[in-house]
Amino acid sequence: MTSPSSQASSLRVAFLGLGVMGYPMAGHLQRAGHQVTVYNRTAAKAQQWAKEYGGATAATPADAVRDADIVAACVGNDDDLRSIVLGEHGAFAGMKADAVFVDHTTASADVARELYAVAREKGLHFVDAPVSGGEAGAKNGVLTIMCGGDAPAFDRVAATLGAYGRAVTRIGEAGAGQLAKMVNQICIAGLVQGLSEAVNFGERAGLDMPLVLDVINKGAAASWQMDNRGQTMIDGKFDFGFAVDWMRKDLGLCLAEGQRNGVSLPVTALVDQFYGDVQALGGSRWDTSSLIHRLRVLSGKKA
Repeated sequence: MTSPSSQASSLRVAFLGLGVMGYPMAGHLQRAGHQVTVYNRTAAKAQQWAKEYGGATAATPADAVRDADIVAACVGNDDDLRSIVLGEHGAFAGMKADAVFVDHTTASADVARELYAVAREKGLHFVDAPVSGGEAGAKNGVLTIMCGGDAPAFDRVAATLGAYGRAVTRIGEAGAGQLAKMVNQICIAGLVQGLSEAVNFGERAGLDMPLVLDVINKGAAASWQMDNRGQTMIDGKFDFGFAVDWMRKDLGLCLAEGQRNGVSLPVTALVDQFYGDVQALGGSRWDTSSLIHRLRVLSGKKA
């Protein structure tokens, strides 16, 4: 495990995917002194990034990764990942021998194992490294990064990932990082639903909920969600943070993996359905804490 104090020498780094998370993550690499080349499906976004941070851009993933020591990526899902990695214009076609590909996409453990095997056949390395901390964590460079892959490959990239990770940890072999992220999302789903029910209950009972949360956040009920989302849930503000659409994608991965390995996830399945209700209420892009909006609607309170 590394911390932000870990140091990495200047390297040639490529970053593929400049979405809400990838854009600031690539920026931290450039500001850390690395020579960064970026690729984004929408070229204008890559040009915008280069203007802001001073790095270089490339027209294809294969072009972006040439001569790179480390290639990092953060895209939407398994298919998006395959599209930037495989094929004649994909990253694996352009990477130099022995380079390391680090995937920050929240994807399936299966695709991580698949691409790890392809990378090894090509004389490359692959580390699955999903992150937790959301947009704020990416912007502030304090993400938690859960990694799967060979220990030597992890050791080569860990300090570099410290540019945007406050904790960079190898969990195990290929796919272990993605499985750890699933554990993370299962925990969050239950916590947010519990906090939503608690806040809605307290409001219906006529309690001063900012005061109540301040009190109980000093005890055993304390959590990151309560600390960072409690007040905004009370205020009904959801136009920020980790979108419901993204959470449903992640919970779908959890449920599919649970079905594959025979693990029952009843609460996760229920909360996934509740997020479906939030989508139907128009909250696809709302923060995950919008679960409370559903409860307010059901209880007849104007949200």
